[in-house]
Amino acid sequence: MRIAIPAAAMLAATAALAGPAAAETELTMYYPIAVGGPLTRVVDAMVADFEAANPEISVNAIYAGNYDDTRIKALAALESGEPAQLSVMFSIDAYDLIEQDLIVPFDAVIEGEAEAEWLAGFYPALMANGQVEGQVWGVPFQRSTIVAYYNKDMFRAAGLDPEAPPTTWDELVEMGEKLTTDEHYGIMIPSTGYPYWMFQALAIQNGRELMSDDGLTTRFDDPAVIEALDFWRALSTVYGVMPEGTVEWGTLRQAFLEGETAMMWHSTGNLTAVRNSAGFDFGVAMLPGNVRLGSPTGGGNFYIFKEATEAERRAALAFIMFMTAPEQAARWSIATGYMGVSPAAYETEALTAYTAEFPPALVARDQLEHAVAEFSTFETARVREGLNNAIQAALTGSKTPAEALAEAQAAAERLLAAYR
Repeated sequence: MRIAIPAAAMLAATAALAGPAAAETELTMYYPIAVGGPLTRVVDAMVADFEAANPEISVNAIYAGNYDDTRIKALAALESGEPAQLSVMFSIDAYDLIEQDLIVPFDAVIEGEAEAEWLAGFYPALMANGQVEGQVWGVPFQRSTIVAYYNKDMFRAAGLDPEAPPTTWDELVEMGEKLTTDEHYGIMIPSTGYPYWMFQALAIQNGRELMSDDGLTTRFDDPAVIEALDFWRALSTVYGVMPEGTVEWGTLRQAFLEGETAMMWHSTGNLTAVRNSAGFDFGVAMLPGNVRLGSPTGGGNFYIFKEATEAERRAALAFIMFMTAPEQAARWSIATGYMGVSPAAYETEALTAYTAEFPPALVARDQLEHAVAEFSTFETARVREGLNNAIQAALTGSKTPAEALAEAQAAAERLLAAYR
């Protein structure tokens, strides 16, 4: 549904939410700094603009590290009685946050037609992880898909068309072999940090999703899923187009910028940083497919904590509406590379002009047509850890993909049995 958020409605909603107040409403927000760009300065500037327009509300942004760090620190603060009203955390944290009774659904906080239109205005694919049992528990903000970055100069040197990156697994191998030299590899896919995320992309491309929509079932030992992990490992052990062992998430962007690989898969959240630092002609493309094209969505959602008072919830909603409004979403996308979270963001003058001048900024959004919800279940952290360990074991050769995934599936079955 393409619902724009009217500027007048936005201002009216913000004014109504803020209202005259006898005392300032103070909000504490935990925020993840994980990838790409000078995010703290961007967020600080947006917070300052909100406070200038809403002097009755102050927002203390606590930058807490990566997504896992943010969840741990935010929940520790709540446990110890420290004030925290909202946070940007993993979109996949929704099941666990609901189970622990820590957050409130946005459906219970919004009021009136303008706020209902705002809630309905996001891309459906980005809402998938935040919608559980008919209610909206998380609202998208720092959102991404995995995209393929590639060095066009290396493509030219290898006799490849720099405007035609691989669109299939077969082409990925064929081009990767031509691009691999003594100086650099053809492709690098990170296997630390968020290995389950990269693996989910491969499984989707091979025609299988890793989990059911209700968070109760995993499919790690499905033949198509095992085949996807076999392919990932074969990129290094059979085709020789990727380093053997692990590829570090945190250093891969720099490795790409320094010419150690012709192609890399990474978050679109790195786009602006790559653009600002690349000393070569580069391109951005959707991920290649096998049975189908596909990428999981990724990144963070806004959540409102249940401990917040009614006034704090309304103030938190005013802030979240401001941060996700089309003009702010466009500003955020341009500054970072994360996608605008609503169709209306791409209709703003700023993002329309930016994407016309820099079309790679549209790739992640366009890939939403082929995207699925990021891997998430009940007991998400523990189930995900088992899958990550299986991926690492297979890529380092300590277990076969079939053995590693069978163990991860058995562990997931034990963890999820009680929830069924």
